[in-house]
Amino acid sequence: MRIHTRLRFIAFYISFGLPVVLAQAVSAATATTGDVTSVEGFIRSVIQVLAGLAGLVASGFFVWGGFAYITSSGNPEHLDRAKKTLQYSGIGLAITLGAFVLSNIVTTLATNAFGS
Repeated sequence: MRIHTRLRFIAFYISFGLPVVLAQAVSAATATTGDVTSVEGFIRSVIQVLAGLAGLVASGFFVWGGFAYITSSGNPEHLDRAKKTLQYSGIGLAITLGAFVLSNIVTTLATNAFGS
C-alpha cells in the first residue's frame, strides 16, 4: 500500500511537474507555431493542439493499460480489462495520427488550389 502511494506521488509530479520545468517562455511577438492572423493558420494551430492533447491522453491510457496488465496477477477479469484498455488506446492513437495527417494533407491541397 505504501509503495503504491509513492508510485502515484512520483507519477503525479513527473506528469505535471516536468512540463512546467521544461516549458519555455513565449511571447506573442515571437511565437513560431504559425500565423494565427489568417483563418488557415488558426485552424492548423487548433488541430495541432487537439492532436497533441489526444495523443497525450492515448499515451496515458497506454501507460495505464500496461500497468494494469503487469499488476493483473493472472486474474482473467483484470487481464481482459487491461488488454481492452491497451487495444482501445492504440485505436485512439491511430485515429488521432490519421486525423492529424489527413488534416495536414487537406490543408496543403486547399492552400495550393485556392492560394494563400
